[in-house]
Amino acid sequence: MEPITVFSSQTVLLPRADVDTDQIIPARFLTTTSREGLGDALFADWRYDGDGASNAKFILNQPESKGAQVLVAGRNFGCGSSREHAPWALADYGFRAVISTEIADIFRSNSLKNGLLPIVVSAAFHEQLLAEPCVVEVSLETRTVRLVDGPHADASETFEIDDFSRYCLMRGTDQLGFLLDRVDAISAFEAQRDDTAPA
Repeated sequence: MEPITVFSSQTVLLPRADVDTDQIIPARFLTTTSREGLGDALFADWRYDGDGASNAKFILNQPESKGAQVLVAGRNFGCGSSREHAPWALADYGFRAVISTEIADIFRSNSLKNGLLPIVVSAAFHEQLLAEPCVVEVSLETRTVRLVDGPHADASETFEIDDFSRYCLMRGTDQLGFLLDRVDAISAFEAQRDDTAPA
């Protein structure tokens, strides 16, 4: 995973409420255990028609969305069934953060474990983000989102994230990687316990 510290990006606006994980990545794409290529299936039923051709009206197929790393979504994003493939698909597409007024708990947890930053903001700040696509600066260092341009330039808001998830995201690691980085210390502790254990 790529570390997340501070980055700036154009936003993609998807203001629909209650976007569930089956809309993020339909169930027919869940046969793989690899993250690679899942970005092509992101929002597949909206991005493509029945023949597999691109739907020019869908936001991800429009030129201004190319290279964007921040998705501004409607409330209750990521609801529905638990599937890690949903944040995998978003991250493989190139998104590094999803911003909404409400993000489903399981989706949020899966995102934090897989290198995607879920950000919950106030309704007022969300409305500013949805005014029009703009460049935002996301800082995990200061836990803030700032609008760089657009009609609400320089507006900012802090967001909450637990310290452990923040630590892992800023280092580009997950829970397993965190433990593997401490193998030597764990082994030393276990050896010390063995030495002091009663015979």
